[in-house]
Amino acid sequence: MKEVSAAEITAKVAELCIRACTVLPPDVVAAMESARDLEESALGREVLSRLLENARLAADESIPMCQDTGLAVVFVEMGEDVRVNDGHLRDAIAEGVREGYERGYLRKSVVHSPLNRCNTGDNTPPVICTEIVPGETLKITVAAKGAGSENMSRLKMMAPADGEAAVKQFVRETVERAGASACPPVVVGVGLGGSFEQCALIAKKALLRPLHDSGPHPEAAKLEAELLDAINSTGIGPMGVGGRITALAVKVETAPCHIASMPVAVNLQCHAARHAEHTWE
Repeated sequence: MKEVSAAEITAKVAELCIRACTVLPPDVVAAMESARDLEESALGREVLSRLLENARLAADESIPMCQDTGLAVVFVEMGEDVRVNDGHLRDAIAEGVREGYERGYLRKSVVHSPLNRCNTGDNTPPVICTEIVPGETLKITVAAKGAGSENMSRLKMMAPADGEAAVKQFVRETVERAGASACPPVVVGVGLGGSFEQCALIAKKALLRPLHDSGPHPEAAKLEAELLDAINSTGIGPMGVGGRITALAVKVETAPCHIASMPVAVNLQCHAARHAEHTWE
């Protein structure tokens, strides 16, 4: 049985919150640099250069790369043989978010209720997604999810007869409707299958995958490539100024579903694809 203290989890989550909001992951930086080389629009290349410079300054100065430092979405993979000592996992994570957003001078963007709109003042509660896995490993990933791209995300309950063509059209239409509002070049997470809530969850989890990898199954990998080509033919371009590069990557995750349904969710992520993780082994 592996034991991890609640205090250790809190300290690490605080660190992850700050890192996620100030340091763009290396795979995202590499994808942005490649996008700049491929972009045919002079204005688009200039926008991408400015975004890369912004990311560099944020990392060098330890300041947020965007004023919207997001809702803290925390993915937990907890081994069956892991025990949290001296506290509760969810409380430890929430305290880590509270400390990280305070210490990192990160904007607090959470309200108590969607009706009264009263700010909680510390960016809690976070959204915590927990998965129980075999073994003695505890992995925590913090994603700072801004509202610009999140608001442009969509879910549709399709019929199986609609087919793959309808899925492609829905994904492309979602990106086109978002336009500049999602701060492209975007990363597109697609959840296909499962149930109403599961397809949305796997679409968001897809955004955590390295941008240079491809789908675990040939069908998903093929769909990712076709969707990326379709999205980059829209002409929206970096930050909506026009150009070849509207998306850095498309990530498709699938799940088994009912014979009578085909749920599809599209979760958009802006160019500031912010997440950080830590694993206790």
